[in-house]
Amino acid sequence: QVQVVESGGGSVQAGGSLTLSCVISGYHYRRRYMGWFHQAPGKEREGVASIGSDDHTIYADSVKGRFTVSKDTAKITFYLQMNSLKPDDTGTYYCAAGEHELGPQLNRDYYPYWGQGIQVTVSS
Repeated sequence: QVQVVESGGGSVQAGGSLTLSCVISGYHYRRRYMGWFHQAPGKEREGVASIGSDDHTIYADSVKGRFTVSKDTAKITFYLQMNSLKPDDTGTYYCAAGEHELGPQLNRDYYPYWGQGIQVTVSS
């Protein structure tokens, strides 16, 4: 019954910003870690940002300083604020949620719940 739905994607010029939202339904663990993953065309899925049950965050080096992950625990909603977007940020972004009380994780193997992904295109 758990559903993970991303929104907020689209097309933007390099240097612009987008905010992705992730709403989780049928999910009764309000203090669980979650992550955002990016899959560029023709490449494997990579973790870019995560927020843990302890509210600590980690980021991939490629997005550190540009992306910010946050959550609204009461609404079970997660966000990825993406600033200073680059063409390399283009691809599909997936929201994923865990079911344990752990710190942030960028390893996709830790996530049992996944959204269908949302497209982000950054034009130069």
